[in-house]
Amino acid sequence: MMVIDALIIYGYSDPMKAKRIFYDKAVFPDGAIVEMTIWQLPTPSSERPHGLKYSLFYGRDGVRIVGYDNERGKGDHKHIGQVEVRYKFDSVEKLVADFLADVERATNEHDA
Repeated sequence: MMVIDALIIYGYSDPMKAKRIFYDKAVFPDGAIVEMTIWQLPTPSSERPHGLKYSLFYGRDGVRIVGYDNERGKGDHKHIGQVEVRYKFDSVEKLVADFLADVERATNEHDA
């Protein structure tokens, strides 16, 4: 019993669970939200060979305007408005850069 108590006290984490490695959220004056979360999976899979799970969201008034994710069964893809297209994952840095570029485009279209 002491071993289990020690594991709980010292923050034992289940090796079968994904570990959140990045999180950021920003709320803008117009109410728009950008929220990005990336998890490291315990093992890569054929569906997620990069070993990551991610959800990047930009929306306003409860409506997704831009989203990038790799939901199980769909693989890497992005949403631009109502359109869903496959996304080629290269790196976390490129994922975030591509997402923010699409957010910038959507913002400029909204403000025009």
